[in-house]
Amino acid sequence: MKLLDLTFASPAQNLSCDETLLDICDHDDAHEILRFWSPASHFVVLGYSNNAETEVHTEFCRSNGIPVFKRCSGGGTVLQGPGCLNYSLILALGNSRPTRSISSTNDFIMDTHRKALKKLLGTEVAVKGDTDLAVRELKFSGNSQRRKRKALLFHGTFLLDLDLSLVARSLKMPSRQPAYRDGRGHEAFLMNLKRPASALKEALKEAWDVKKALENIPFEKIDALATNHYNNML
Repeated sequence: MKLLDLTFASPAQNLSCDETLLDICDHDDAHEILRFWSPASHFVVLGYSNNAETEVHTEFCRSNGIPVFKRCSGGGTVLQGPGCLNYSLILALGNSRPTRSISSTNDFIMDTHRKALKKLLGTEVAVKGDTDLAVRELKFSGNSQRRKRKALLFHGTFLLDLDLSLVARSLKMPSRQPAYRDGRGHEAFLMNLKRPASALKEALKEAWDVKKALENIPFEKIDALATNHYNNML
């Protein structure tokens, strides 16, 4: 597995990078990849089937210059910004691999991350819902995936020091909620890990046995997809 630790200047480029790497791996049998990125500004990202008017306080976001984008994978709507560490896994599919189905992929990746985070934090970490990680019923990581013919994208966010009050002002209560949320508002449901991003990166690199950096980054394809597809919805 190759490592790409790269944050682009714009939200559109960062979202485009994940989709571009997936497309390349799907078409060219390229290396499996672990990517990290950390946004410098706030923006909202909808899951592929989400509706902005349903999930987002659009007037607040518009008035405060928080753009809204839609990613290529499923899952819920999130606020990105300083204090988030994002990761992306590009993995090959196969009938004999843990990635053979949606549910087996969820189980495989979430258990790998649960064990890595338990070791790092020194406390019990639980997989909740389908793809959340939580400590004492407080969510600190949400994840989603997109599958193609020969490869999949599984990506998510670790909350390290995000302004949780801004989450509540930017996002409505989600239209779909896991049972363990029990109707709690964003600030009562989410938690920050208060750990340096470098520590989580090292834990995940060890968990996925990452040895070498990715070369030949497809900058032109990333920029083209960002320009043509990833537009602010407000």
